[in-house]
Amino acid sequence: MAFTLCNGYSSRISAAIMFYSPDTCGGEGQSFEMMGWWNIEPGSCALVYANDLEDLNRYWFYFAHSSDGAVWSGTYGASVPSEAFDQCYGIGVNPGEEIGFRLLDIGDNDDYTLTFTP
Repeated sequence: MAFTLCNGYSSRISAAIMFYSPDTCGGEGQSFEMMGWWNIEPGSCALVYANDLEDLNRYWFYFAHSSDGAVWSGTYGASVPSEAFDQCYGIGVNPGEEIGFRLLDIGDNDDYTLTFTP
């Protein structure tokens, strides 16, 4: 049971995730936890969450950018640090990097692998 990010792109990518986590980030964190940055080389994968996904939530969010400028983003904005992080949404980043997370519906899967492609 896990969430894995794989790099099917030709350059190294850096990725972040956000997910519903009321036990960890309720209140000021608006019930969402954010984690990043995993640096993933072409053809490699990173385990980013090692628990049962569907039991937590079927909707996850991700963002990634590559060393050559490609971006995988969406409309769910957040401010995150430029270094590795594990924090609640909207807490402790001043100033941070503004990114847009993309929504991912994993359905009823306990495991999910997302591969970044061109």
